[in-house]
Amino acid sequence: MTTVKPSLELLRSLTDEHVLRELMRERRLTRADLAARSGLSKPTVGESVRRLTEAGLVVDTGERTPGGRGMGRVGSYYALADTAGTALSISIAPDGVVVERVDAHGDVVGRTRHDISRPARAERVAAALRSAATQVQEGGGGTTRLAVVSAADPVHRGTGRLVRLPDAPFLLGDLDPVAELTPHVAGPVIVDNDVNWAAQAERDLDPAGLRDFAYVFLGEGLGCAVVSDGAVRRGHTGVAGEIAHLLTTGPDGQATRLIDVFADLDLRHAGTTAIDVERVHRLPAAGSAALGHAVSGVLAAIVALADPRLVLIGGSWGAHPVILDAITTAFDRMPRHVEVRPARLTDEPSLTGARAEALDRLRAAVIAQRTT
Repeated sequence: MTTVKPSLELLRSLTDEHVLRELMRERRLTRADLAARSGLSKPTVGESVRRLTEAGLVVDTGERTPGGRGMGRVGSYYALADTAGTALSISIAPDGVVVERVDAHGDVVGRTRHDISRPARAERVAAALRSAATQVQEGGGGTTRLAVVSAADPVHRGTGRLVRLPDAPFLLGDLDPVAELTPHVAGPVIVDNDVNWAAQAERDLDPAGLRDFAYVFLGEGLGCAVVSDGAVRRGHTGVAGEIAHLLTTGPDGQATRLIDVFADLDLRHAGTTAIDVERVHRLPAAGSAALGHAVSGVLAAIVALADPRLVLIGGSWGAHPVILDAITTAFDRMPRHVEVRPARLTDEPSLTGARAEALDRLRAAVIAQRTT
């Protein structure tokens, strides 16, 4: 069997990737530091630093290590150049548009927020999105290479447009985040539903490697993400997990859609299908039990179809102790049930997931610039 040796260019590309990733993890490193951390020889690292400096991706910071008079050679500190660029992580939600600018170290170097009046009309949301994207990029910081968007509405997986479904509580009208943001970034705009991003954040947070679970979001709106073999299952068009129209048991014991349970219990904001979270928190015992029974019917359907190892409950009222207890009590009576527990991330879980994706894609783009 003939062994094929890697080409010199491939070896150089791999070395440069090692060096770039080490500099992404740290603020500054000497060539000796890079050699020690990567396991590569000092001459190999030195050549890589030279190539990356010439490519404009790495710079000599001008800082030096102590040296001379028996203390060894003076070392130069290197860092990523501003040309490594940044990425945008964005949340479009009922409480407003948040746009962050993230660098390749994973630091949020800019953040702005624009409130949205209700009802949220597409043209107002689009204006807030454009304004926030412009504002967060003021003051330099290199090229904005890409944007990752979390949207509190179903998202078409092929186009990135927000999908208008019956009884959707948030956006009135059609919104195309890709078209709105493309003038503000040099590369792609990736858009997905907020519940999918929250599920990915939970997956990445779990030290045991959570790979098969359902994430059920219970807030002003309703949603679900199914993670199987570590990947979010989005369905043909991207609207998998829209649980509002699943049939369950209503307060009167009759079959009804989940979204209608909140009308039956007088838990909606006036003139909309959006759920009044404060009213949910004030539910009496009988109301909590009825709501828990209705949600447990939805969990039973999810388990029957998706076979998750466990169900995580997130959202502004889903993890409320009284409600969660009502859900688990009813769900435990089902013929098929799995562990149910509250989601760990409660502070901007969807934006956390989008930010992590933006960072991964930014780093990959920086490395690809050198290796192409």
